[in-house]
Amino acid sequence: MPDSFFATSKTRKRKRSTTRDDGPSTSKKAARGVKGKGRKQDAPAKKRKAADEELSDETHDDDEREGIDEMDLRAPDVDPNAYESGEEDEDETPAEKRLRLAKMYLESVKQGLTLADGEFDAAEIDRELISARLKQDVMEHSGKMHLFVADTFDFSHTPSLRTKRGHRFSVTAAVASQDGRWLYSSGKEGSIIKWDLHNGRQVHTFHKCRVDKGKGKSRETGDLTGHTDEIWALAVSPDGKYLASGGKDRRVGVWDVEKNEWVKGFHGHRDCISALAFRKAPPSLQTPTQLYSGSYDRTLKLFDLSTMGYVETLFGHQAPVLSIDALRAETAVSAGGRDKTVRFWKVPEETQLVFRGGGGSKWYDDFDGMDEDDAQGRSKGGKENANSERFVEGSIECVAMIDETTFVSGGDSGSISLWSTQKKKPTYTQSVAHGMDLSQVETEDVAVVRKPRWVTALASLRYSDLFASGSWEGEIRLWKLDSKLKSFSLIATLSAPGVINSLQFLAVPADFTHSASWAVPSSPLAEAADAAELRAKQKSSSAAPVLLVAGVGQETRLGRWVERKGAGHANAAVVFALHPRASRT
Repeated sequence: MPDSFFATSKTRKRKRSTTRDDGPSTSKKAARGVKGKGRKQDAPAKKRKAADEELSDETHDDDEREGIDEMDLRAPDVDPNAYESGEEDEDETPAEKRLRLAKMYLESVKQGLTLADGEFDAAEIDRELISARLKQDVMEHSGKMHLFVADTFDFSHTPSLRTKRGHRFSVTAAVASQDGRWLYSSGKEGSIIKWDLHNGRQVHTFHKCRVDKGKGKSRETGDLTGHTDEIWALAVSPDGKYLASGGKDRRVGVWDVEKNEWVKGFHGHRDCISALAFRKAPPSLQTPTQLYSGSYDRTLKLFDLSTMGYVETLFGHQAPVLSIDALRAETAVSAGGRDKTVRFWKVPEETQLVFRGGGGSKWYDDFDGMDEDDAQGRSKGGKENANSERFVEGSIECVAMIDETTFVSGGDSGSISLWSTQKKKPTYTQSVAHGMDLSQVETEDVAVVRKPRWVTALASLRYSDLFASGSWEGEIRLWKLDSKLKSFSLIATLSAPGVINSLQFLAVPADFTHSASWAVPSSPLAEAADAAELRAKQKSSSAAPVLLVAGVGQETRLGRWVERKGAGHANAAVVFALHPRASRT
């Protein structure tokens, strides 16, 4: 007897079909016809047969069947031509399609470069223009530095705007909206002032809220529509709709700048709010408006302003968080002050990279005298036998992102360090970047104390080779990164008497100078020319200026360790307009 394991059902079906007179059937229709001749079906069976025939009406023959590769799975109300790209052929191979799409992309690049057919050589286009454009596109999408513009600006004639009669106490922060329309500044008196960036006039003031002092330290601030103490940090959303503020009252405030009203106050931090930063990605359905806040409680918090809700808390710092910066990706960089670390946060992965600072900077004193303004940290002689002083970095005060993997930090030793996420140690360090400060002390042994000026503020033009730093020597220093991100050098200085408490770079639209007359560059040639002719020349220019916004005060942002008072030292916001060099023919 054969084993049942080897007896297949296919063999049994074949035996049953051979007992019929008409032979094996190859189609369902033929099988139903033979079955119908053998015996009669009752009424329900006939109805079922008719229904089966209606359902299988289109599958009578194997030749008429349509496979899934031949079906049109597109929506019925969509134009079929919308799926076709260019001159697509049905017999086109994948390699031919890739070649055709590459030609279409190169043609669009040529049109974007506005070159006619007779103005260039094909080999030159392939080597220089096309390859450079493709490399720039790749770097832009990957979040790397791709704008080399530091050498294109003219720093000899830089127009500026200074706000007047605004804050009674030191200005702690100054930021501008991305469209170049509004300027916001905050002061230690607890108020925020909204300025018109086109003419420098004061538009609105968000005043400090008064709180009735009860018994003990308990104060109810939940229903207040404003801040109750000093404001230390400001940030503007990428779409310019919201203004975030924070300070000593431990609340992160959100303002609607279009209606000039308070929207929400986020609680949660257990100490003062010292740093704020928005994610720079434009808000959309997939990309919410995200806000980072840093506090003296050593934590960072993430808020979603699309839903006005709290997201999560980031732990890791062992000292107050003094500075935060973020770009388009879901990452952020924070400076931990006295813990001497810079932390790179990867929010989706819930991980962090720790970069430890604390390096020292040296100051070289010649036998003939000390050069205070040498930015290199050495005397002009640069002798090997010169007396040197070493200053150890005790706190990292500020941080700014260059691109998604590169950032700079500044500390109380006066040094600026360039970091990369691929290395634990700084790629390059500029010692005593803002020179030495001389302090008079009332002691018998030492009459003058020499110490480096802190780096109090940093800002970078996003994804470019230009960044700025500030201290209290009366100048803002502009630095240029090299193309390989291995070092940087000083290229220009801008006069700004006072303590630089905040810096921000802003790329405004090309027509900004049409309505902002103060931003028109001044030069000896322009003084003799007619004003109308100068404005017409500015309107015809397609190059857009870059604004540098600085918050300048008489004291440091978080304390009174440094005071600069006297003539020229005012509490104000200063805006510089950096223009590209004009091409003279």
